[in-house]
Amino acid sequence: MADKLLDILLDAVVDCAKLIPFIFGVYLLIEYLEHHSTNKLARALGKMGPFGPVGGSVLGVVPQCGFSVVASNLYAGRLITVGTLISVYISTSDEAIPIIISEPRLIKKLWVLILIKVVTAIVAGLIVDTAVRLFHKENKEEPFKELCHDCDCEHHSILHSALHHTVQIVVFILIVNLLLGGFMEFAGEDTVKKILMTDSIFQPFIAAFIGFIPNCAASVVLTQLYVEGVLGFGSLVAGLCTGAGVGLLVLFRTNRHHLKQNFTIVGLLYVFAVASGLITRIFV
Repeated sequence: MADKLLDILLDAVVDCAKLIPFIFGVYLLIEYLEHHSTNKLARALGKMGPFGPVGGSVLGVVPQCGFSVVASNLYAGRLITVGTLISVYISTSDEAIPIIISEPRLIKKLWVLILIKVVTAIVAGLIVDTAVRLFHKENKEEPFKELCHDCDCEHHSILHSALHHTVQIVVFILIVNLLLGGFMEFAGEDTVKKILMTDSIFQPFIAAFIGFIPNCAASVVLTQLYVEGVLGFGSLVAGLCTGAGVGLLVLFRTNRHHLKQNFTIVGLLYVFAVASGLITRIFV
């Protein structure tokens, strides 16, 4: 028992350690921009138009959790659009890519998987941003306001403020990773296999829910189940489209004063993920 608990602790610490450079880097950038070029950045981002979701989709393909964390922070600071955020979440693949690469027989499927996720991410991002522009009132909220709520950043140095935000987020992620690691260790992959319904039309719906587990382990489990033939390719797509790593955790932490907004993003992510999985199941 002690060995298992130690393994869970070490895994959680290692996962958090991998994210620290990304988290600190983005906060350092945000603090610099807030202090030196808020107005210029806001105008520049406003001119990007539809290219935000396209860029977000490409960046999200990099196989690690970092970009989803970065995107969550940037969105909470109102530096990217909600469509760009969703694009990053959908295209994020975590450890799925290296696992599939380790299976030579599945290399062709890997390129199909990446293409489907990128296309889904771009389409979803463009649809969401277009809908926001057409049907939603213009967001007048100042950039950085949500990130710096009650943190008194203006009275500290850029380095101090960035470290303050980084420590808060890392501690939060560590706690959640410990809880999730304990569940995965004591429940086991067999429990997950029983929950999934092999060859069922409902499998993409279930896989998309599993993808929401805010830990890179979700993509590992889903991909391994696909490699073992338990999970269909369409269901893998659905699960990996919602598998934004700890990005959603960071969103709920940094954008905590807009819970309705956060849950709407989760709902949209789920709808696009399931739709992509079902379409893939039919045509691929």
